[in-house]
Parts: sequence; structure tokens; C-alpha cells
Amino acid sequence: MGSMIKYSALVTKIRAMRAKLLRDEDFQFLAELFSVPEIVGHLKGYPAYRDILSLLDEADLHRGNIEKVLVQSLYEDYTKLYRFSGLEQRRFLKLYLKRYEVELINYCFRIIFNHYQKPFDLDYKKRFFDRYSQISIDRLIGSKNMKDLVEGLRDTEYYGPLSNLLDAGAQTLFDFNLALNLYYFSSIWREKKKILKKKELEIFTKEAGTQVDLLNLQWIYRSKKYYEMQPADIYALLIPIHFHIHAEELKKLTEVSEIEEFKAEVTGSFYGKRYRIEDIASIEQMYRECLRRLYLTERRRDPYSIASLTAYLFYKEEEIQRLITIMERVRYGLPPEQTAGYVKGVIGV
Repeated sequence: MGSMIKYSALVTKIRAMRAKLLRDEDFQFLAELFSVPEIVGHLKGYPAYRDILSLLDEADLHRGNIEKVLVQSLYEDYTKLYRFSGLEQRRFLKLYLKRYEVELINYCFRIIFNHYQKPFDLDYKKRFFDRYSQISIDRLIGSKNMKDLVEGLRDTEYYGPLSNLLDAGAQTLFDFNLALNLYYFSSIWREKKKILKKKELEIFTKEAGTQVDLLNLQWIYRSKKYYEMQPADIYALLIPIHFHIHAEELKKLTEVSEIEEFKAEVTGSFYGKRYRIEDIASIEQMYRECLRRLYLTERRRDPYSIASLTAYLFYKEEEIQRLITIMERVRYGLPPEQTAGYVKGVIGV
């Protein structure tokens, strides 16, 4: 009863927001369009995007600007959830926010390492990060090199690990991406016990642990299929957290020599027994589908809990990624059927 009272107003708000998420038929319709202006024109007909897309001029209707607007719609939804949350839920949302902070820092890494001539395009994120994040956009925006960027993160939790990496002589974008991602997962895994209790801790442990397991499976698969990496090098990529894929099983998956052996091992794993790997196009698709099912199941099982928060944000993030995929199809002139598997919506959200 206590959790129902605590979450009553927030769940009511989430239900109203969830009703605005796109459905299967919406994605299928958008995937069949042939220009970005067409996509934007139809998106303006959906309540979730009507107001925010109206801010774009006709001259600004290219993929980059639209992607910024879509990201802003995610930030607006986070803001709405934060406003309707109590103190405990806000503490959790601060933990969840780290994923957006890591995305921001990784974007800055790419700008510096790829020597882009244009300045950091972060103005559209400034209001959101100034309000909710420990990161100052103003301190990052003028960075010319990694030293500047890391210095711009002083007084945040990211400064220590990245400063140590810089002092150790790290040279590549890969080094910094890897260190930041490992830090992120290790920190949320450690901090969840400080802000969540009992049932909510169990829910988030299941969600975060499943994501880590699936990411490790995905990275092992990619390392073997696309880069032919040796097991010793693959181990360095893996998140040192084990949930349903235990250390010994992960070792076996890492050391098999052939992709077919890897798939056979995954088929016999916890996830393979619950999700038939032969029914999916790729490990990447398995990752998305397993998480979709998990978030939906947890939300239905415990609607008056953080499960409603995490499920909504996951679906919104997935929705934006699918819309970006549709625009990529338009950009490269791919036929709609080639993107159908990537823009499928989530039934029953």
C-alpha cells in the first residue's frame, strides 16, 4: 500500500505519457516515407512531437537538427518525470541520469579525436544539463584536446578515472570510451545499494544486470565476428559484473574459437533458454528484444515502483533511435523493407 501511495501521481503521469508513444503501425507507416520533410510533417501529427517540432524552420529540416529535437523531447520527458517524483524517486533519476552524462562525454571524445573543425554542438543540451547534471556544458564546449576536456570535468565523478587514464598515457578514442563505459557500469552497480531498498533494489539489479550480461555477449560476438580478436584482448572489453552469465560461463564464451560455437553456447545459456537465438537476426537484435520484454514484464508486475520509470525511459529512448534509423534510411536511399526489423515498435507498452 505504501508504494502505491508513493507512486500514485507519478504512475498516472507515466500512463498519460505512455499513451503518446508510437506503435507498430506508426513506425511501419513512417518507414515507408521517402523524405525527411515528409517524416517531420507526419511526426507533427503525433502529440509527443507536435510542439517541439514546430520550433524547426523548413530550412532546418535535415537529419542533424531533427535528431537534436528528438533528444530534447527525451529530456523534456525526463523533466516531467522528475517534477512528478518524490525525493526517493528523484535520487534514482539522478543515478539514471549518468547514462546521459556518459553519452555526452563520449560525444566530446569523438569530436576531439576526429579533429572536427566545428565547435562542440552542445547548446541544445545546455539547459537540461545545467539543471540536472554535475557536468557543466560551458566548461566542455571550448575544449581543444583531451587535457582540456578532462579538466572541464573537474569537480565531477568522471574527473578522477579519466585524469588517471590521461596521466597513464592513453592515446586512443577506444581507450577513453572503454574506461568511461567500465566506470559507468561499475558505479551504478555499486551505488544502487545506497539509494534503493528491497523490491526496488531487486528490480534495478535485474534490469542493470541483464543489460550488462547482454552487452558482454554482444561485445564478445562483435570481437570475434568482425575483428577476430584473441580471448585475452576480449577480456579487457568486458564489464566485470556477472548476473545470469557467471564468470566461468563468460570465460567459456570468450574462448570458443568459432562463431557457431559461440552461438551454441549462448543457446544453452540463461538467455538462450528463454529466448530462441535462432529466431533473431543478430545478437544486437537479441539485446534489444530481451530488454524490451524485461522492462515490460517488470512494469506489469510492479507498476508502483521504479519499474514504471525505467520502462518508460527505455521505450522513449528506443523510439528516438528507431526514428533516427528511419531518417538514416532516407539519407542513404535504402528501401523500407531493409529497415523494417529495426523500426518495429513495442506492442503493449
